[in-house]
Amino acid sequence: MFKIPINNIWSYLTDVITSFASGVIFYTVIPLPAKWTNNWSRIARWCPLVGLVIGLILFLFVSTIKMRIPDLTCNALTVAVWVWVTGGLHLDGAMDTADGLSVTSPERRLEVMKDSATGAFGAIAAIIILLLKTVTLSEMSLPLWLVLLSATGWARWGQVCAIAFYPYLRATGKGSFHQENLRLPQDILLGLVVLLCFSGLWLTVDYLSWWQIGLIVGGNIAIALLTGYWFYRQLGGHTGDTYGAVVEWSEVLILCLLTAF
Repeated sequence: MFKIPINNIWSYLTDVITSFASGVIFYTVIPLPAKWTNNWSRIARWCPLVGLVIGLILFLFVSTIKMRIPDLTCNALTVAVWVWVTGGLHLDGAMDTADGLSVTSPERRLEVMKDSATGAFGAIAAIIILLLKTVTLSEMSLPLWLVLLSATGWARWGQVCAIAFYPYLRATGKGSFHQENLRLPQDILLGLVVLLCFSGLWLTVDYLSWWQIGLIVGGNIAIALLTGYWFYRQLGGHTGDTYGAVVEWSEVLILCLLTAF
């Protein structure tokens, strides 16, 4: 009888757990023990699952304060926690990307994006992102837990696709090791399968028809893919900053889409 060595199973599980925990530490400010976070090689594959964790945290926060303060204030605080839990990592990338795209000379765009100083276009982009998130949450009639988990999960799957499909534009950088260690197609399929299974929970919303649910799921996928493609078309590839921009703008566009339902 064929037997799988227990040591091999334990080693595999340990590798998966530490890899996921390392991804949580990299993409959020959630504190975890140092011994759980020493496996950085393939953390990009966990982005969609980390997104679901972030969405759950945001929903728990909303549920805690919603009955105590007005809706608009509640949603503004939720967006503030949204920025805080990610350490502003993705928002900073969206700001740097906006500054880079404001330059007419393609040769100077990467240089401008590398500058740590925030320009006018970066500030404007941040204001628009934060404003749209606050307004869309305030006008949302769909179950908020589904909305938050969908936006945070699918946006980060779009980030994984951007890492996988398009060239990295810098010789070195914070985002380069993601692409170097990504395995295809399994690292894309991991997030896709998890998110499609999660999307089945839209069936619990009894006032949505099957075709509306199909539009929601299809729209989320399209936004996640097309946002990364749009930045690729503008720059000829991606950097760590544009990975963050893909997350932020995908979240915003998904929220805007969901207000239609």
